[in-house]
Amino acid sequence: MPDTTTPRGLLLTPGAGASRDHHTLVAVQRRLAELDPPVATERVDFPYRLAGKRMPDRPPVAVAHLREEAARFAAGLGVGTDRLLLGGRSYGGRMCSMAVAEGLPAAGLVLLSYPLHPPGRPDRLRVEHLPQLTVPVLFVSGDRDPFGTPEELAEHAATIPGPVTTVTLPGAHDVKGRDDEVAAAVADWVRTL
Repeated sequence: MPDTTTPRGLLLTPGAGASRDHHTLVAVQRRLAELDPPVATERVDFPYRLAGKRMPDRPPVAVAHLREEAARFAAGLGVGTDRLLLGGRSYGGRMCSMAVAEGLPAAGLVLLSYPLHPPGRPDRLRVEHLPQLTVPVLFVSGDRDPFGTPEELAEHAATIPGPVTTVTLPGAHDVKGRDDEVAAAVADWVRTL
């Protein structure tokens, strides 16, 4: 009987100030390639980065781009987007979660350093779409992240109806020097799906 449930790929996106070649994304891709069976990973940039601009795309542009990239990647693997995991760092993960909340079929979300709010602005939450997430969600964050404390993350992750896994590592928003631990957390979670 062919396997029709295991995720076949992970589409990874960078934070607002980085590119698809961010060291954490590269580390995750490397680690998932070592799984048995390996999980195909594709790292993609957003349109603003491709155009050489510094200002991140507005959500409708980023979400449309993610839909196109997910469809292209899934087609290349011979599956639907419902067999893909989507995710990324900070802005990239947030855009992926918005795409899934808006109906993009996915096997799950990998949200690295999810930005609950701008630093120092807990009143400007970016969580209104979380209750629409019914897929498995992995959050990997630093314990001193100014974009959201572990307590804030626990509070807002509780609004997600799908299964949620949270991994907290020592560090701030960049979880500096912990790429291997981030990648291991992603690989360990993927094995449970």
